[in-house]
Amino acid sequence: MSKVQLIVGLGNPGPEYEGTRHNAGFWFVDRLPGATGAWKAESRFHGQLCRLQLWGHDCRVLKPATFMNRSGQSIAAVCRFFRIPPEAILVVHDDLDLPPGTARLKRGGGAGGHNGLKDTIAHLGPDFLRLRLGVGHPGNRDKVVGWVLKPPTRDEEAGILAAIDAALDALPLVLDGELARAMNRLHSR
Repeated sequence: MSKVQLIVGLGNPGPEYEGTRHNAGFWFVDRLPGATGAWKAESRFHGQLCRLQLWGHDCRVLKPATFMNRSGQSIAAVCRFFRIPPEAILVVHDDLDLPPGTARLKRGGGAGGHNGLKDTIAHLGPDFLRLRLGVGHPGNRDKVVGWVLKPPTRDEEAGILAAIDAALDALPLVLDGELARAMNRLHSR
């Protein structure tokens, strides 16, 4: 198994989407140690990229600027350029099937209706690592698009940020390749 070389936060670019549930992946990568002020717009990668030293690991971190449904285009461009295999990627994204305050880690699987994952799988296959941040569900399938493109309530936001903090606490284990320990820590909260 490859160690994580690329961490991707999924979201939509632009100030109108900053505080939305769908941008939970961006929220996560923005909270990485050293990320503030480190982002550089990279047109060849269709996103913002930075390189961070995280707990003794050299990692590239990406925020695609392609909008959610084209995330795979940006991720694939970075992977081709730096020769990063899918197994060495951690994609952080919002998840409707988990309540706010929940973070789950898994490798592989389907898209679960998430357009950012769907496009990433189309470009790279399913074998990347995923960090799922719960944003809750509106209760009706027809309301999902409006739900993810709106800001969470204050309580939901507090839950999402608590899940991000828990995931950041487990991230050193992920980077060390200790996925079982990281999952145990996250999934037992």
